[in-house]
Amino acid sequence: MSKCRRAFRSLMILVVALAATAGAVTKPLSAAEPEVYDVVVYGGTAGGIAAAIQVKRMGGSVVVIEPSRRIGGLTTGGLGQTDIGNKAAIGGIAREFYQNIARYYQQPENWKWQRREQYRSGGQSRTADGEATQWTFEPSAALAVLQDMVDQHQVPVVYNQRLDRSGSRHSGEVGSGVEKQGTTIKSIRMESGQVFRGRCFIDATYEGDLFATAGAAYTVGREANATYGETLNGVQTQRAIHHQFMPGVDPYVRKGDPSSGLLPGIDPDGPGQEGGSDARVQAYCFRACLTDHPENRISFAKPADYDPLMYELLLRNFEAGQGGFPVINSQMPNRKTDTNNRTGVSTDFIGQNYDYPEASYEQRERIIERHRSYIQGLFWTMANHPRVPEATRRIVSRWGTCKDEFEREDGWQQQLYIREARRLVGSLVMTQHHCQGRQTAEDSVGMAAYTMDSHNVQRYVDEAGHVRNEGDVQVGGFPPYPISYRSLLPKSDECSNLLVPVSLSASHIAFGSIRMEPVFMVLGQSAATAAMQSIEAEQALHDIDYGKLRTRLLADKQVLNRDVSMLPANAIAADSLKGIVIDNVEAKVTGVWSTGHVVGPFVGLGYLHDGDAAKGDLSVSFSGKIEKAGRYAVRVSYSTHSNRATNVPVTVQAGGETTPFTVNQRKAPGRDGFATLAEVQCKPGPVTVTVSNKDTNGYVIVDAVQLLPLSP
Repeated sequence: MSKCRRAFRSLMILVVALAATAGAVTKPLSAAEPEVYDVVVYGGTAGGIAAAIQVKRMGGSVVVIEPSRRIGGLTTGGLGQTDIGNKAAIGGIAREFYQNIARYYQQPENWKWQRREQYRSGGQSRTADGEATQWTFEPSAALAVLQDMVDQHQVPVVYNQRLDRSGSRHSGEVGSGVEKQGTTIKSIRMESGQVFRGRCFIDATYEGDLFATAGAAYTVGREANATYGETLNGVQTQRAIHHQFMPGVDPYVRKGDPSSGLLPGIDPDGPGQEGGSDARVQAYCFRACLTDHPENRISFAKPADYDPLMYELLLRNFEAGQGGFPVINSQMPNRKTDTNNRTGVSTDFIGQNYDYPEASYEQRERIIERHRSYIQGLFWTMANHPRVPEATRRIVSRWGTCKDEFEREDGWQQQLYIREARRLVGSLVMTQHHCQGRQTAEDSVGMAAYTMDSHNVQRYVDEAGHVRNEGDVQVGGFPPYPISYRSLLPKSDECSNLLVPVSLSASHIAFGSIRMEPVFMVLGQSAATAAMQSIEAEQALHDIDYGKLRTRLLADKQVLNRDVSMLPANAIAADSLKGIVIDNVEAKVTGVWSTGHVVGPFVGLGYLHDGDAAKGDLSVSFSGKIEKAGRYAVRVSYSTHSNRATNVPVTVQAGGETTPFTVNQRKAPGRDGFATLAEVQCKPGPVTVTVSNKDTNGYVIVDAVQLLPLSP
C-alpha cells in the first residue's frame, strides 16, 4: 500500500470519528430539531446507537449524546473478537450489525493488508452460522458500519458533551444536571450548559452516569453471596484458578523482606472474607488492536513515566516458570488482533480502577491515562527486557499498534474496557439464579448466553507469603436465558421515564454473564421499543402492556426465549429425551466444579467436571419426582475419555432406601450418552441421585440424570 493511500485511509477514519462534532458542540438546536425529543439517549455505545435506530424506525424523534468523539464504545474501541457464548441468542438490530460487518468484508477494497482468503478467523466466526454474519472485525470496520447505520436512519449524534454530574456523589441523590418533576425526568443539562428535553431517557453509558445523577439506586462492587442467595459473588479466592500467578512469586520490593514494602498493585487489606461483599471492581484494560504488518506497525514505545517496579511481578512470574505468550492474541482481518488478558500478569491493570465508577471526569481521565501507560510499559517490557524469556521477546517484538485504527498518533485508543462500574438496583435484580435457570424472567426483552465471568479484582499476599490474584470466576454450562424488562427500570418511586440497557440491574456475577456488546445492543433496541410504547400509551414505563411489547419485539426479530437452535452440535436437548431428565443446571451443586463442553455428547450446553482435584469435597445432587408407580431405569450421562475416573460413587435415594453404585467413566456409555445404573421398582415420590468425587482416580464428569419408565 502506498504512503498516500495509507494516509488517506487514516484521514477517513479520523473524519468518521469526528463527523459533525464541531457543529454539534457549539451550535444550539436548529429549527428542524424538536424542543422536546421523544427519546434522549445518553451514551453513544453500540447499545445506545441501537436504541436510537429503533426510535427512528418507530417514527420517533431521538438524539444521541456521546461524551467522547467516537461512537460505538468497545465495539469500535478494540473488542473485535465478539463475546456472546451463543450467536443464536442475538437478533434484531444487533444481528443486522454483524450481517453488515460480513457485507463490509465482502468488499475487496476493505482488505488492505492481506487477501481475504489469507484470513483465518477463530472464536465466534470460525464457522458459518447460516445467517451471513461476521463476529470478528477491526475497530475501524465496526466504526464505518455503525456510522453507516446512523447515517441511513438520520440519527443525530452530539459529540463531546458530558452530563453535569455536580451534586450527585451517592446513590439516591439527584444531581444538578437532571431536572425532575416527581419521578419524571424533564431534561438533562451538559457541562457546556446545553439542555436536552425528552419524554423518555435512556442511559446507555458503561458508567451509569445518567441514572446515578437522576437519583436512582445503584451499587458498586461485589455483593455478598448472602445478599441474593448466590454462591459465585463476593470474594472468591477458592475459584481463582485461571489467570493466576505461578507458585512461589515473592510480593515484596526486596525479595523476602516485608519491611521493604509490597510491590505496586498488591492490596495490603486483601483478600477479605470468602463470599463477602466489598467495593472492589473487576479489572479494566485496553483491548489492544495490534498488527505484525511492517508498513502498518507502530513499534512499542517505553512510556515517559515508566516505573520498573510496575512490571517486577511480570518478570518474577516469568522467572517462576510462566511460559508462552502472556496475552490472548485473537486474529482479526488485515493482520490485526484483538489482544486481551491472559496469565497472572497481563493486560488487566488489577486493583487500579476502584475509584473509577464514582470519580469525576478529570479523575477518570487520570485513571485512563494510568491504564494506557501501564499497557504501553507492559508491551515494551515484554519486547525488550532481558529478564523476559528470549522467545517471548522475539514474538512480542514482531507486533505493534496500528497506524490506521485510532486517532492517537501512538496507535492506542481512548476507550478503556470498563467491564463493570455502577450497576442499577432496579425493579428486579438479575442474579446467578436467573443465569442457571433456577429463576426465569417471564418478561423477557432479550437473551444472555455467556459464562458468568469476572476478571480478577485484587492482588494479595497468601498465608504462605506469596502473591495471588483473586476474583476470577468462570462458570458456564447453562443455556441462554431471558433478561427481565424490569431489570432495565429504576424503581417506580425513583424514576418513571428512564431505561438502563447497559449498566442494568444485576448482581456482580450475573452482570458478568450479561455484559456483552451484542446483548447491550439487543437491550438498547428493546429499551427504545418500550420507550416509544410508553409515549404512545401515555403511561409510565413500569405500567406498559408487556404483551404488546413482546409482540413488537418479536416482529422486529428479537430473540426472547431459547430453542433447540441454541444447542451445540454435540448437545442433546433435554426435552427430546423420554422420561424424567434433570440437567446439571437444575441440580444442587456442592463445592467448586468447573464446566466443560468439549467432549460430547452431553445434555444441554455442557457438563460439570472436578478438574481431578478437591477429592471428597465435591458433589452434585439431582432431584426428581416419580408421579406413577412402575419400573424405571435410573441412568446417568457422562462423556468418556481416558483421563476419567473408574470409580465414581453414585447413590440413589428412593422409597426411603439409599443404594450405592460405582460408575467407570472410562467405559463408554450408550450411544445416547447415558449409562444405566439399575432398573428399580419405584413408588410415587421423590428420587435423588447424588454423584461425588470422593476417592476417585481421575476426572469426574457430571452431566444429567434420566429416570426412564420401562414397559411392563
